[in-house]
Amino acid sequence: MNEKKLWWKDGIIYQIYPRSFQDTNADGIGDLTGIIQHLDYLQELGIDGIWLSPITPSPDVDFGYDVSDYHTIDPKFGNLQDFDRLLNEAHKRDIHIILDLVLNHTSDQHRWFQESCMSRSNPYHDWYIWRDPAPGGGVPNNWKSVFGGSGWEFDEKLGQYYFHMFTKQQPDLNWRNPDVRATMLDIFRYWLDKGVDGFRLDVFNCWYKDADLRDNPRLPGLHRRAFESYDHIYDVSQPELVPALQDIRKILDAYPDRYVVGETFLADSAHARTYVGDDRLHAAFDYAYANSPFSAKAFGKAIQYWDSLHGDQAWPNYFLNNHDTPRSSTRYAGPNDDARLKLLAAMHLTVRGTPYLYYGEEIGMRDISLSRWQIQDPVGKRYWPFNKGRDGCRSPMQWDAHPFAGFSTTEPWLPVHPNFKVRNVANQASTPASLLNFYKSLIVLRREHPALHAGNLNLIDTGEDALLVYKRFTPEETMLVVLNFSKSIQSFTLPVAEFNRWDLIFTGNEPLTSHMTDSTLDLPPYGVAILLSQAA
Repeated sequence: MNEKKLWWKDGIIYQIYPRSFQDTNADGIGDLTGIIQHLDYLQELGIDGIWLSPITPSPDVDFGYDVSDYHTIDPKFGNLQDFDRLLNEAHKRDIHIILDLVLNHTSDQHRWFQESCMSRSNPYHDWYIWRDPAPGGGVPNNWKSVFGGSGWEFDEKLGQYYFHMFTKQQPDLNWRNPDVRATMLDIFRYWLDKGVDGFRLDVFNCWYKDADLRDNPRLPGLHRRAFESYDHIYDVSQPELVPALQDIRKILDAYPDRYVVGETFLADSAHARTYVGDDRLHAAFDYAYANSPFSAKAFGKAIQYWDSLHGDQAWPNYFLNNHDTPRSSTRYAGPNDDARLKLLAAMHLTVRGTPYLYYGEEIGMRDISLSRWQIQDPVGKRYWPFNKGRDGCRSPMQWDAHPFAGFSTTEPWLPVHPNFKVRNVANQASTPASLLNFYKSLIVLRREHPALHAGNLNLIDTGEDALLVYKRFTPEETMLVVLNFSKSIQSFTLPVAEFNRWDLIFTGNEPLTSHMTDSTLDLPPYGVAILLSQAA
């Protein structure tokens, strides 16, 4: 293929939750120096980019997603010199750095909001969404907070309400104010000038709200939470968003090989796709794949739809894990069952698109269980025991069998999973059949074959619910991926090879020759097979 390789398109992106990756100053919280310490590990793993959850200053009501300063590094993580060192050391290893930008809201401790609360005539007052009470008193409209309760908080001194989509300590910015919009765009330039390679935009489609603040329509039926009782047509995904994305893309395009991906909030797959294009985002996240039940049919349907939505005009992306989602290992597998995780890794790293990995996914880290007093997440604090929050998937990285899993020399901010003495990087690195070594060998294969990292995708209907089968192909080579989602042996009749014959080139830890004849492939429970047919 003559097309230029792009790190974000052909490569793999690895999300780090900085609080939980590596603590080097014994305060129980991860830091930038800790990330630098493990760049060789990440290079050996084979990743091309790191997405860092927020590292800007924050009072940590929502752990970095309540920003109090957009232009520096939170002291708990380090300083700007540490960040420059991280950039330089990452770039030496051809690893790119993606920053998480939270531009829908700030912390209530941000200087802008402090000014905004001074008086109605303060220049910063209109930087946030302030409104007088309704004519009869009370909140301006029926908008709710996704974290519970009304989305409106009353300020006695001003006699006005401000809107917050998340906690009351996270007031929403008023993107309709031209000064706010211009300042937000300058944040991109600031970090690009420092050498950052890309951005992940937190809940970007919340930036604009309906200009008239109209009530959201009620939905029929019963709902678990008040927020889910409404059709959110006026508090998210407003048409003014697209021109803002176009301006952001123009800024990024002025710098070589930069990338921007967005987290679409309360939007289905088709809606998320509308924000992706040559004049807007490079990619947008969609939950249909990550939320699929464990079945070939369900994953196949999600892949087929997301892939077809992108067509030849855009490049899909996929994730099974992130900082807001229970780990796939906990959702799909038993405590000691890595066979399913190898199967999911084989799928995740061979579909058409950019795969995102979440720290510890490569060693099968499981969610931790917490008692009520241990919960840190505001969602868990409010909704326990019905929703225990997102802390479970944010536990410290399990590096080795030393106390606190080698993450820290002191008690970490969240407990380490009790399985760390067995499930850790050091142990798996020295075990040939481990999940970590499965990831490494699969990533090498993906990197070596253009069909896997850049080719098209064609799903094959096998007539079997247990098998997910698809071709990845370029003009030069065709590869066949066969995945057995069942706990029994499955036979698959091989299609006629385009070029010559099928060569079985990857089965993970199984011997290559034991399961294949000229026309038939037998897969063990949760088995994986990748075959190659190439031009002579």
